Amino acid sequence: MIRKAVIPVAGLGTRLLPLTKALPKEMLPIGDKPVIEHTIRELVDSGIDDITIVTSARKDLVQRHFAPDADLERELRAAGKDDLAGAVAELSSLAHITYLYQRGPYGNGTPILNAARVIGDEPFMVLWADDVFVAEVPRAQQLKAAYEATGAPVLALMPMAVEDASRYGVPIVEEDLGGGRLRISGLVEKPRPEEAPSRYAAIGGYVVTPGVVAELEEATRRWHEHPEGEIYLTDALHRHAAGNPVYGQVIDGTWWDTGSPLNYLRAQFAAALADPVYGPELRKLARES
Repeated sequence: MIRKAVIPVAGLGTRLLPLTKALPKEMLPIGDKPVIEHTIRELVDSGIDDITIVTSARKDLVQRHFAPDADLERELRAAGKDDLAGAVAELSSLAHITYLYQRGPYGNGTPILNAARVIGDEPFMVLWADDVFVAEVPRAQQLKAAYEATGAPVLALMPMAVEDASRYGVPIVEEDLGGGRLRISGLVEKPRPEEAPSRYAAIGGYVVTPGVVAELEEATRRWHEHPEGEIYLTDALHRHAAGNPVYGQVIDGTWWDTGSPLNYLRAQFAAALADPVYGPELRKLARES
């Protein structure tokens, strides 16, 4: 059973500079909510409300967003804005959130290992807060169901154009089990298109088990041997898959990656068009331009 989740937010967000020099990329708005709030609501809607955010001193705005603010609530209620006061109050009670400061080698495996030492010997979900999924069944729920069916690590997958392979980790698919579930034997990180082992991309969602954490621990002991001196979750999953079951779940839904300027604008535009209040006006504006 998956009871806990980890959201790493300590990255620098360099692809979105200078926008993210002071504003964390996880706090960029999509519609009327920052990206990380979409991620947390997705987890809560999937029955996971014990969340560890692995952060850095640069990301204090994330903590402030979810912190109680009794003064603001009081001022809003005094002004007759009870709906806004309620929205502010809800943020601090959405989930049980614990914050850790990232320590260790560079790479996206480090925050996961930091959190695992607190979570203990149980599986947990990992989501990055620069992806937004629009799905009838939340992505996190789809990953949770795949873990409950297999008892093994699970990667979120999406179909990709082969020319995009060099941007992603690409799974080696051994068997299609139906229902979007694939048994995989490894991952190739950012292969050249002609060397991509499948037409799927591993994107921002994982169920991590103690066996994968053990691989990250071993990688940390040997981190200086890595050509870039970094620890990667995909490397740990690849090594684990060599001798253990690992699965991919093709996510049924629409994926918006907010990690680059163009993709962020696309996600913002899609959210605005889908808004029942603003969408019609924006479509009208687009036709008139």
